[in-house]
Amino acid sequence: MKVLMFGWEFPPHISGGLGTACYGLTKGLSGFSDVDVTFVVPKAWGDEDRSNITLLGADHVPVIHKQIQFTEVESKVEYYQLHSELIPYLGSIEFYELKSKITSGEKRLVETTVDGNFLFGGDYGPNLFQEIRNYAIVAETIARELDFDVIHVHDWMTFPAGMAAKRISGKPLVVHVHSTDFDRSGCQVNPAICAIEKEGMENADKIVAVSNLTRNIIVSNYHIDPEKVTTVYNAVEPVFPEEKPRSKKSDSKKTVTFLGRITLQKGPEYFIEAASLVLQKMENVCFIMAGKGDLLNAMIKRAEQLNISDRILFPGFLKDCEVHDLFRESDVFVMPSVSEPFGLVSLEAMQAEVPVIISLQSGVSEILKNVIKVDYWDVHFMADAICDLLNDQTLGNKLRKKGKEEIKTLIWEKSASNVRKIYLRLLDKFALEQLKQ
Repeated sequence: MKVLMFGWEFPPHISGGLGTACYGLTKGLSGFSDVDVTFVVPKAWGDEDRSNITLLGADHVPVIHKQIQFTEVESKVEYYQLHSELIPYLGSIEFYELKSKITSGEKRLVETTVDGNFLFGGDYGPNLFQEIRNYAIVAETIARELDFDVIHVHDWMTFPAGMAAKRISGKPLVVHVHSTDFDRSGCQVNPAICAIEKEGMENADKIVAVSNLTRNIIVSNYHIDPEKVTTVYNAVEPVFPEEKPRSKKSDSKKTVTFLGRITLQKGPEYFIEAASLVLQKMENVCFIMAGKGDLLNAMIKRAEQLNISDRILFPGFLKDCEVHDLFRESDVFVMPSVSEPFGLVSLEAMQAEVPVIISLQSGVSEILKNVIKVDYWDVHFMADAICDLLNDQTLGNKLRKKGKEEIKTLIWEKSASNVRKIYLRLLDKFALEQLKQ
């Protein structure tokens, strides 16, 4: 069974949990002898772990002349490589307003290299929508040239690519939803992104949600048939002996940690408010808010207003090795997310033997037992829970020990097995439909 999988990021070039989840799932699938995964990313850097998959960079796939059609428009738009003079992209609004001018003799041009390859930044920069569009064009080329049985895409940036591959090949499409714009933006959703998400879900033959929380959002907010959506929880990579946490620090200072994007979705403001309450009761406690995001400056300013700037650090985005060091220094980890589809970072903290506090508004709260669960908005309860863990060594040790044991059961092989079953059922269904034709 050959799987053509489209993602947007892959370790070590990641910005959050999406790339980590893609790596874990593909590694889990590689354990099945009947599954072969080709994983496509916009930009291949060359230092990715390719031991379990075939990894393709869309920036290495030549596109000379292709056609692409989105379901919201009826006309096709032709794209041509221009060898003599490169012409810049026409603007991201074109992604939504693809209307052919071919009848009037005009042809729309996009920028490629002299070899016919699209240029991809491979990130979430200002050209994101242009790159999503071009990614879909490349997906058509790949779908024409590769042999595969099922298409699997991860989150909205890859949905157009998956739809393009399905349109060319006629193969079943699995849409994997790790997050929705309702999670990321709350009530201020981006209508353009929501439209892409909805179209991808409607065109999917099966939808995988990372939690029941996400499944309910898909059904309620995007009006998708519940029978079409299956929950498959994320997992965590086992820690090898050489990667086990080092001995705990010897000093008496306690460290409470937040790690994630500093955005509305992750609830950083509630962490700051809880920190202020804890510091009113306890001394010798340090707080760390690691990550970057659009609310970073606001959080720094709020810490100043609360007069706790000298007790909270903002180290920015951390690399994997730095994350490991952070966990080794942490006495408590807090994930106060407002709407968290899953929450992989909490599993990583538990694996590092850090007592964990998570919000009830997170998907991972559906399966974890050896954590403290709070409503994200209840900063007083959150502060009390932090104090309890810092002061009650018995409670802290209990969560450390039992939490690490619990994590051992949450492995990617189980998640991959569930995804594999989805593939097999889809292929059986399509085989029956072909027999009826």
